[in-house]
Amino acid sequence: MRVEGSIRPPGDKSITHRALIIAALSRTRVQLTGVLTAADAKSTARVLRQLGAGVGQLRRGQGLEVRGKAWRRPKGTLNCGNSGTTARLMLGCLAGHRFESRLTGDASLRRRPMRRVTEPLTAMGAVVKEVTRDRLPLSICGGSLSSSFRFRSPVPSAQIKSAILLAGLTGGVPTTVVEPARSRDHTERLFRYLGFDLEAKGKEVSFKGPGGTWPRIESFDLQIPGDASSAAFLVAVGLLADSGQLRIENVGVNPTRAGFLTVLHRMGACVVVENEAEVCGEPVADLVVSPARLNGTEVTATEIPGLIDEIPMLAGLAARAEGETIFRSVGELRVKESNRLVLIAQNLRSLGATADVDGDDLVVVGSDRPLRGRVDTARDHRLAMAFGVLGTMRGAKVELSEAGSAGVSYPGFFEDLAMVMTR
Repeated sequence: MRVEGSIRPPGDKSITHRALIIAALSRTRVQLTGVLTAADAKSTARVLRQLGAGVGQLRRGQGLEVRGKAWRRPKGTLNCGNSGTTARLMLGCLAGHRFESRLTGDASLRRRPMRRVTEPLTAMGAVVKEVTRDRLPLSICGGSLSSSFRFRSPVPSAQIKSAILLAGLTGGVPTTVVEPARSRDHTERLFRYLGFDLEAKGKEVSFKGPGGTWPRIESFDLQIPGDASSAAFLVAVGLLADSGQLRIENVGVNPTRAGFLTVLHRMGACVVVENEAEVCGEPVADLVVSPARLNGTEVTATEIPGLIDEIPMLAGLAARAEGETIFRSVGELRVKESNRLVLIAQNLRSLGATADVDGDDLVVVGSDRPLRGRVDTARDHRLAMAFGVLGTMRGAKVELSEAGSAGVSYPGFFEDLAMVMTR
């Protein structure tokens, strides 16, 4: 299999969520380009419309206008679909509003923990009513928040941190979040791009708040770069190819998201970063990928926050690398859209590879045996894409239980794969 040509991944999912939310809070017109049009982003847009914001339809290749308005109590339940980011960030926003909202999601999202966000928001002064312990559906009523708030997070989590910062923004409350390790900083970068008073030093982020009940957000334009996590699967295709070269354009290379590149370089990957620039506060670049023979490595616990979504892809590559690869302290994978930790190992074994879970560690031993068998994606988009990539290799016969879940984060993923590959 040969790769060739250039391709642009869809807009960054994390930034799209945040841009839509901030735009909806602005009480003015905001123009967004590069918005992700996948299912998770549409969940955030749908929820914002229920709260009164004017959010246009998300269409691939088109700009999006958002008309921010004062949020109102929704008439019905806010359905966050499959999107944990939508649920957790909206909980933060709603903590600063003096009305009650009820949130739910699909069956997968209703199994994912929410107290990691609701507990600090309750400590700030929001009132949360649970139906089932630590799960959606739940109700939140905010508005009467403490005059200032400092939180030491037990885990590095951009969703926890962002929820607290958004509660501070909507409630006019100075907030500080201290993490055990630095997590994604898209919220901080967006706040700074908009001129908010925010300071980040090491593992601590402090936001002094805009003052008053409503945020003072001026009209702005924002360009959203290509999603690093989506680009990672295209990188994997290029590395596993027999020949050729693939250029992946306009990829966000935020240091808190690009940890997978560091690991790949350590494994011997040939990925060249070109045309580096900064756009609207986010670093972007082109990634030029060539086939390479990979070696096993150890991915340490401190590296995991910067590449948690790329572990399915890295584990797939590890199955084709020489030697053993160990992913340390990846227990967080158990509470993603599926139990990714167990399913990655289980599916690799189903294809004839050697993989096992040891406590919270994932161990994969590489080989050059053809990968053949059936994969259970559990309707998890990252698993569908990671194992779909392994199926592109010469001699591989990988049957996915379904492929449609890729549309959660990357609409048209398999069409794009076919476009860059030649036999």
